[in-house]
Amino acid sequence: MNEILLYTKQGCPLCEEAKIWIELLKDDYILEFREIDIQSDETLHDKYALEIPVVSVNGEELMFPQLSEVEIRQRLHD
Repeated sequence: MNEILLYTKQGCPLCEEAKIWIELLKDDYILEFREIDIQSDETLHDKYALEIPVVSVNGEELMFPQLSEVEIRQRLHD
């Protein structure tokens, strides 16, 4: 099973766009998806504050500008 983590925070339009990509992928792949608000954890906030959205696909982190639906798909297992 594929695991996707989306590190996000409220009011982030790029995060919302990444979430839409992930929702669309659910039709083509078996995956577990979790959204993690970096503002709920000081360590995560310090790590990702200027980087969000960050998507972890099966443990591999993708950040803008490399983050895209195509990049996420390339890292998913059938």
